[in-house]
Amino acid sequence: MVAEAVAQASSVFAAFDKDGDGKVSAAELRGSMTAALGEEVSEEEAAAILATVDADGDGLLDQEEFSRLGLAAAGDDGGAAGGDDEEVRRRCLREAFAMYATGGGEEEGARITPASLRRMLGKLLGAEKMGLEECRAMICRFDLNGDGVLSFDEFRVMMMANL
Repeated sequence: MVAEAVAQASSVFAAFDKDGDGKVSAAELRGSMTAALGEEVSEEEAAAILATVDADGDGLLDQEEFSRLGLAAAGDDGGAAGGDDEEVRRRCLREAFAMYATGGGEEEGARITPASLRRMLGKLLGAEKMGLEECRAMICRFDLNGDGVLSFDEFRVMMMANL
């Protein structure tokens, strides 16, 4: 299970690292988020998100820092960002959830369905499309109430478990 989570995190990192240099720039982060969300993400927003986890201050995210971004979004960064960044973490997690959820995830009752998960993973992973049954199995692992979809709270649990 841990190896699978590491492989998934590596695949997502590789999808964001467009030039393959082992680092994600603010422009790469912005481009991937814009493509995934279907709406423009400002340069300032992308730079601010990157800055929250850029530990070495080089203006780029390596794979470890990128993983910390996921942890920060999930609200479990070990206190590295401080209490004042709680809203940034929550916003990052909401934006990530909206990428996967049906209807964009902003409205009450938004859910990640197997079809919406498959659609988003197809965008992130390109040719490595997952089958609907694989997506159902992924959702099933974190579907706490057994309804076959992920709510925001279940998504948060999943993010904390995988990173």
